[in-house]
Amino acid sequence: MSKKPSIPKGTRDFNPEEVTRRNYIFNVIKETFSLFGFQPIETPSFENSETLMGKYGEEGDRLIFKILNSGDFLSKVNEKLYSEKDSNKITSKISEKALRYDLTVPFARYVVQHQNEITFPFKRYQIQPVWRADRPQKGRFREFFQCDADVVGSTSLWQEVEFVQLYDAVFNKLGLKDVAIKINNRKVLSGIAETIGAEDRLIDFTVALDKLDKIGEEGVKREMREKGISDEALQKLQPLFSFKGNNEEKLNSLKDLLRGSQMGMKGVKELEFITENIEVLGLQTASLNIDVTLARGLNYYTGAIFEVAAPAEVSMGSIGGGGRYDDLTGIFGLKEMSGVGISFGLDRIYLVLEELNLFPETVSQNSKALFINFGEKEALYAMKAITGLRNAGIKTELYPDATKMGKQMGYADKRNIPFTVLAGEKEMNAQSFTLKNMKSGDQSQVSFTELSQILSE
Repeated sequence: MSKKPSIPKGTRDFNPEEVTRRNYIFNVIKETFSLFGFQPIETPSFENSETLMGKYGEEGDRLIFKILNSGDFLSKVNEKLYSEKDSNKITSKISEKALRYDLTVPFARYVVQHQNEITFPFKRYQIQPVWRADRPQKGRFREFFQCDADVVGSTSLWQEVEFVQLYDAVFNKLGLKDVAIKINNRKVLSGIAETIGAEDRLIDFTVALDKLDKIGEEGVKREMREKGISDEALQKLQPLFSFKGNNEEKLNSLKDLLRGSQMGMKGVKELEFITENIEVLGLQTASLNIDVTLARGLNYYTGAIFEVAAPAEVSMGSIGGGGRYDDLTGIFGLKEMSGVGISFGLDRIYLVLEELNLFPETVSQNSKALFINFGEKEALYAMKAITGLRNAGIKTELYPDATKMGKQMGYADKRNIPFTVLAGEKEMNAQSFTLKNMKSGDQSQVSFTELSQILSE
């Protein structure tokens, strides 16, 4: 017996309905990116290994899928190297390319490589799959899409304001209400670490603080102590655990806490600019909330940090995030190129819309009518009508085989096609069509004009 086929762990097949629904989300995001002036680019699915390796830290490098060189790749590995059984050393000899891990590093490479062709500030969006050799689990896959938008070549905080508006516009179009856009600032976090005397423990401090929602105040304090942060520092940090109120009240509390930190106060002013202007401009469906515990990969960001939370009634993690980075292209030699960007979590957004039943019925709608096939002459008559309907933008199709009518009707039923059209000898003689509503069972004889009107409704 032949072996049953399968797909690699961490990958997925998508059925027609799922693809249609995913495309609906893609199209909403693309249209909004374009509305805000972002231009599309695409980069190869694989890059030279040297482009990707060393850009994501040791853990990230481990999760990069390497591509074996073509031909006799082992011929470049001598016996001594082979006998050492050091996979890292051998990999560099047998693999020179790798699947992209994210869209950000390839984007940085693109900007540097095409800097003389680009008009700065450069507003780009990119929607493509990425690959990570991660351990598959619920909501985590080895192949998934990223939907990114970035601006490089400008330090203006109006970009952050626009990204908040962009998030709001997308979720409003998707009908997703009560989305919370959380915002913080790297400079604020650095200022807090400075104020409590933990500058040398900045990463440990923020990694622990970022877990407040998961492990609670005592859990965060315990982890900080384990990382060498003193009880005296934790005492100074206490006001952070009880930050409440609206954005203005939180900013006033931050000003009190950070008045001795020049860096921290700069971060507060940046937060103030963004939140005050959003307050004036208004949002359609989302809310913007300062969250002083938000860190999101602190090494990477240098200014504003964003994270988007789904409505409270849905148990789901972040559905988007991003922030400001001051030297993205520096890894490839182009210094002082500030940028800011955000990303949408397509798969999680899909699950949220599905759980809240927010996909419009029209999204999954396939053909409006199936023409029953009675034979060659009848099929030609049907195809003339189908061509006219398609030219009018109406989705219709002909069953390809002149088989039993029951089988053809069953096909339409399983496909959820709302109408069937009978075009036999009687209809041909009358230059008409018999239209059947598959849900009610009602039938009526109609002209082509009437058929077109009914199916276009």
